Amino acid sequence: MAIGGFGFWATITPLYYRILDEVPIGELLAWRVLSGLPALWLLLWGTRRLPEWWVALRSPRVLGVLAVSAVLIAINWVVFMWAVVDNRLSEASLGYYINPLFSVALGMVFLGERMRSAQWVAIVLATVGVGVLAWRLGGVPWISLTLAGSFGLYGLMRKLVNAAAAPGLAVEMLLLFPFMLLLLYMDAAEYGSAVLAGPWWITTLLLLGGIVTIIPLVLFAGCTKRLRLTTVGLLQYIAPTGQLLMAVLLFNEAFGVEQMIAFAFIWAAVITYSTDSIRHAKAGLSSGG
Repeated sequence: MAIGGFGFWATITPLYYRILDEVPIGELLAWRVLSGLPALWLLLWGTRRLPEWWVALRSPRVLGVLAVSAVLIAINWVVFMWAVVDNRLSEASLGYYINPLFSVALGMVFLGERMRSAQWVAIVLATVGVGVLAWRLGGVPWISLTLAGSFGLYGLMRKLVNAAAAPGLAVEMLLLFPFMLLLLYMDAAEYGSAVLAGPWWITTLLLLGGIVTIIPLVLFAGCTKRLRLTTVGLLQYIAPTGQLLMAVLLFNEAFGVEQMIAFAFIWAAVITYSTDSIRHAKAGLSSGG
C-alpha cells in the first residue's frame, strides 16, 4: 500500500496532469472534486462508513476545521497542477522533500513538540537548500514553499480534527463542491468546456480526475494503519524522488549546477532527519515506549 500510494503520486499523478496540459487549471481542479465526491461516497457506502461522514458533517467544530483544510488542499492541488503544466515539476518535488521538515517545525510551534538537535540540523540544511534555489531563481521558490506550507498546514489541521481520512476528505470535497461548479461555469464561459468539446479521451480522463485523487489517498490511509510512522515517513520520499526523476528524464526540465547544490542540501537534510527518526524509533522500542 505504501509503495503503491507514494509510487502513484510519483508517476501517475504528474503524468496525468501533463497529458491534460491543454485543459485550463480551473477545469482540472473542478473535475478533481466534482468526480471525486461521488466516488468517495461510493467508497464510504461500500465500506459502511457513511455514518462517520454524517457525524463529521453535523459537528460545527469539525466542519470549521475541515473548511480550513479544504482551502489548504485546494491550494496545494492548484499549485502542483500548475507546476506540472508549466514544466516546473522539479520545484514541486523540492516542496515535498521539505514538507516533513516543515511539519516538524509546525509541531513545535503549535503542538508544543520538542525538537531534537538532529532535527534542528536538518531544518538548517533544508533552509540553506531553499536559499540556494532562491538565489538561482532570482526570487523566492514559491512553488516549493507553497506546496510544503499548504500540505504541512493541511496535515496539522487534520491532526487537530476528529475525522478519519476518507470521511474527512468527503466533507472537504462537499464544502468545495459548489465553488467548483461555479469555477467550471466561469471557465466554460471564458475558455469553453474541455469535457464537452474535447476528444473522448480528454473527457474520460477529466471524469477520472476524482479517482486519480482518491486511489493514492486510500492507499496512504491503509499503510499508515499497518506500518510504523517512521517507516511511512521514510517511504514518503518515493513520491518527490519519482517526481524529480520524471521531471529531468521524461519532461526534460533543466537541472543545472545550482539546482544540484540546492537538492544536495535538501537530501542531506532528509538523510539527517530520517536517520534521527530511525534511531529515535529504535530507542523507543528498546525501552518499551
